[in-house]
Amino acid sequence: GGLGDVLGGLPPAMAANGHRVMTISPRYDQYKDAWDTEVTVELKVGDKTETVGFFHCYKRGVDRVFVDHPLFLEKVWGKTASKIYGPTAGVDFKDNQLRFSLLCQAALVAPRVLNLNSSKYFSGPYGEEVVFIANDWHTALLPCYLKAIYKPKGIYKTAKVAFCIHNIAYQGRFAFADFALLNLPNELKSSFDFIDGNDKPVKGRKINWMKAGILESDKVLTVSPYYAEELVSSVEKGVELDNIIRKTGIQGIVNGMDVQEWNPLTDKYTTVKYDASTVADAKPLLKEALQAEVGLPVDRDIPVIGFIGRLEE
Repeated sequence: GGLGDVLGGLPPAMAANGHRVMTISPRYDQYKDAWDTEVTVELKVGDKTETVGFFHCYKRGVDRVFVDHPLFLEKVWGKTASKIYGPTAGVDFKDNQLRFSLLCQAALVAPRVLNLNSSKYFSGPYGEEVVFIANDWHTALLPCYLKAIYKPKGIYKTAKVAFCIHNIAYQGRFAFADFALLNLPNELKSSFDFIDGNDKPVKGRKINWMKAGILESDKVLTVSPYYAEELVSSVEKGVELDNIIRKTGIQGIVNGMDVQEWNPLTDKYTTVKYDASTVADAKPLLKEALQAEVGLPVDRDIPVIGFIGRLEE
């Protein structure tokens, strides 16, 4: 959804401003451009040690890194018909906490172990002088591992974490006993401690990943100034985290638009291309094509209204 769109467009925009930019995401598919770096690391996940690989491609100034492990690829790829987050919409995979713990730990290793030389401006590992931008609850353990594991050893001393909320409705709430799965010290437990006021699935004490991500990061961001106001305006709008966000503060930065991908002159999904000078001729033709495709009466004089917004129950 929106997060995918942001991670598509924002990193190239940051690279164009002169930054060295890496994105780290799970390898859910056999992406045709991404090749095995042949770098592997061992990470402790739950009570097991898992070996993780990294695939990589370089596009539009950005190092795209994909964390390779069966927890990601085997669940989603091919004929399983599974969704990314669960077997069907609205259902979590049982091991989601382990999967995203793995992602967070791999993201902390990648800047130090991957020797990336695709760019003519930068070469070698990224090193420790970095800013991590963690997006939504799946990445909320990153600032926790950074604080608990790396900083005490003198690694990533100056590294900072910005935590960006795209959708407050999904927070990573799990059974309180599950804190033990995360291999974090007990002093971080209070950052996860959460009383769930909703009856579904069960009311009461939980851990809440997003709460910990908000509290343990250096800066909290969201995707528009209006959404930032909304999140602190009430318990409903902040989905029970409004008080925590009021405590840390939050800054809303408007989600931008990738002007390459959304360029009507080069858009691969439309039959008629246009720019500012030809828009008046092209749009009625495109409207007729859309009406025909979705089974509406074909009439270039009828207004067609598009709505972009959140649609949920």
